[in-house]
Amino acid sequence: MAMLETGVDAPAFELTDQQGNLVSLGALRGKWVVLYFYPRDDTPGCTREACNFRDNHAALVDAGAIVLGLSPDKQSAHAKFAEKYDLRFQLLVDGEDHATARAYGAWGLKKNYGKEYEGITRSTVVIDPEGRIAKTWGRVKPDAHGDEVLAWIRAQP
Repeated sequence: MAMLETGVDAPAFELTDQQGNLVSLGALRGKWVVLYFYPRDDTPGCTREACNFRDNHAALVDAGAIVLGLSPDKQSAHAKFAEKYDLRFQLLVDGEDHATARAYGAWGLKKNYGKEYEGITRSTVVIDPEGRIAKTWGRVKPDAHGDEVLAWIRAQP
C-alpha cells in the first residue's frame, strides 16, 4: 500500500499511548503532527530513530510540532522503551488490526532474508494544523530522520 498523497485529509485516529492516555488526531488540530511509524520497540534501527526524535524533540515542540511514534507493540513494551531511552513523546499502540498504519499506507508486505511477511514500513507523515497530509517519507533511514523532519518543519511558512 502506498503512502497517502499530500493535501488529503489525514485519517482520524484515537489510540492509547504508553501510559494508557487516549490520543485523538482531532484534539491535535492547530498543531503540526509528526506521526512516525516504526516496526518494533527496542530494536537497533527503531532505537536509533526514536533517540534522534528524542534529541530533536524540544526543537520540534518549539517549531509547533507534536511527535507521535506508532508501532504494533503493546502498551507495556512502549512504556519500557520510553523509560529506557527517556523518550518524552507519546508512543501509540496501533492494535492487532493495524488499522491506523493501514489507513496511512504504512502497513504492508515486507521482505527480510528472503522471507515475506506483513508489517510496518518505517515511514513518517507530517500532518498540518488543518489536519491534512503535508509531507510523507517512505522507507526512511533511522539515524538522522528526526533532523530531517525538523529541517522540513522549520522551512514551513
